[in-house]
Amino acid sequence: MAIIVNLDVMMAKRKISLGELSQKVDITQANLSILKTGKAKAIRFNTLNVLCKELDCQPGDILEFRKD
Repeated sequence: MAIIVNLDVMMAKRKISLGELSQKVDITQANLSILKTGKAKAIRFNTLNVLCKELDCQPGDILEFRKD
């Protein structure tokens, strides 16, 4: 079982770069990159909240559960 992070998909849909999103949500590019590549072990609700607000989406648009 795995949680998949679709941040890159949402960024592409909204036509926003990593650098631009980083500035708007005040999260470093390095930390966003870790999230974007699926290497993060956790995400804070506050982080998810600011990403959803900026990308105008729901948490389920960014996070997805897949059975292996």
